[in-house]
Amino acid sequence: MKYIISSLLLFAGITSFAQSTKTINQSGNPLFPGWYADPEAAVFNNKYWIYPTYSAKYKEQVFLDAFSSDDLTNWKKHEHILDTAAIKWANKAMWAPAIVEKDKKYYLFFGANDIQSDNEVGGIGVAVSDKPEGPFKDHLGKPLVDKFHNGAQPIDQFVFKDKDGQYYLIYGGWRHCNIAKLNKDFTGFDPFDDGTIFKEITPDKYVEGPYMFIRNGKYYFMWSEGGWTGPDYSVAYAVGDSPFGPFKRVDKILKQDPTMATGAGHHSIIINQKKNKYYIIYHRRPLGDTNGNHRETCIEEMNFDAQGNILPVKITKEGVKAQKVK
Repeated sequence: MKYIISSLLLFAGITSFAQSTKTINQSGNPLFPGWYADPEAAVFNNKYWIYPTYSAKYKEQVFLDAFSSDDLTNWKKHEHILDTAAIKWANKAMWAPAIVEKDKKYYLFFGANDIQSDNEVGGIGVAVSDKPEGPFKDHLGKPLVDKFHNGAQPIDQFVFKDKDGQYYLIYGGWRHCNIAKLNKDFTGFDPFDDGTIFKEITPDKYVEGPYMFIRNGKYYFMWSEGGWTGPDYSVAYAVGDSPFGPFKRVDKILKQDPTMATGAGHHSIIINQKKNKYYIIYHRRPLGDTNGNHRETCIEEMNFDAQGNILPVKITKEGVKAQKVK
């Protein structure tokens, strides 16, 4: 009997060690507990950061949390880096953050109030902090974008820095996407040469959740398709020669796996330049879960073929291997 108990204890120890080793070396999916969606990823001060939507009913979406990691596997939660107490004009549906560092300040762009017309208060706001973990305060005291331009609902903002150092706001829901040239202090916009502020760059089948990056001189424009509460939420992309396109849809590269999870979409990208590694951060839904707000933040490696096409991403439970920034 003692031999059996000792053997069982030894086996349990070996199993525990194997699990802890896997935890250390593999991220696993989801990356952290809790319902979080629309993850914006960034690298600041040799740390990985994720800024997601707190996934709940709109009236409960009144704050944003952040998560940081040294290696993509162990994540530290930073609670309430921004909430509606700091944004007087926002009262619900604070979501889909985007963040950039400029001149030793961190600027957090966010959507609030889910406005349905130009007659409502809300849209895209900007908050600022001296640290990536906040706390953030309102940069303008009012929304940066509070109207519908070219049919785009003012949500799902992404801030893109071009090769020449110019920052652009790329945003839009309701199947329309705009690009606008941010001014130097992010308090507004500089007009384009033709005098316009918002240019539409909507590709075929675009719904929401834009993201852009440059690789080998080409501009990769990505977005989400399908309905955010449905199983077929997904990510597609196009490639262009400038941030204005034109962008012709190439293919869908991230979607549900009925054996793994559904509703895989609204993503961002981490690029480790030194290791030439690309990671896609996205949210998905547990199998069989019908609650629209039950979304989890996950990660996979993203690869390219010899022609520069993004290869289809396989969604997994394992996630990615541990990877330091440097």
